[in-house]
Amino acid sequence: MITIYLDSASGGQHSLRVATGQSLMRAICDASDASDAGVDCIAADCGGVLSCATCHVVIADDWAPRLRPASTDELAMLAMTAEPASAGSRLSCQVQLDAGLDGLRLRLPACQY
Repeated sequence: MITIYLDSASGGQHSLRVATGQSLMRAICDASDASDAGVDCIAADCGGVLSCATCHVVIADDWAPRLRPASTDELAMLAMTAEPASAGSRLSCQVQLDAGLDGLRLRLPACQY
């Protein structure tokens, strides 16, 4: 298990204990403490198969270089996010969690649609 820290669009700050070996999207959507904390802004309409952009997150600047670079397909989908993509933008379905991401910080956009 690792801890990830996320800031919601409304300004709330949350810490979640999540399992490694899964996507960031799945970890956030499945985290029992996520729903308890009111974290419900990852729509994940396609279920994580890289065919929508509704799992957009913005990775903190100091964490972005630690992630595997976005694929060409992910970059194309990031061009379609509801909130304009920024330097730290990623689709959470494409970020695989491992022990090296313990402490990961990210922000949830105000809108996924």
